[in-house]
Amino acid sequence: MPDPDEQRRMAEFEKRLAAAKEAQAPKPRGDEHYSQAQLAWRMVIELVAGLAIGFGIGYGLDTLLGTMPVLLVVFTLLGFAAGIKTMLRSAREVEQAKQAADGGDETDEGD
Repeated sequence: MPDPDEQRRMAEFEKRLAAAKEAQAPKPRGDEHYSQAQLAWRMVIELVAGLAIGFGIGYGLDTLLGTMPVLLVVFTLLGFAAGIKTMLRSAREVEQAKQAADGGDETDEGD
């Protein structure tokens, strides 16, 4: 039979151990701040990627066909438009996800 004093000391030790573990537990991260920054970088990268792809296609076709500034300008503008369209689509996805998380049933389906 264990000693009652020993059981009491063991219970106190377990309480102190649990308190120490709780104090050492990692704090939850504030992901909201980082998710907004990630969203901003995602949109910037989508726009720059659209411009770069359009520029590359236009430059390549101009080099092959010998019409140097024409297709470069046209495809750069098309790449810019595609980048903006992709940015808007990403913003709409994030907005819908946020509304779903907030419990809002209002969705914009009239596109």
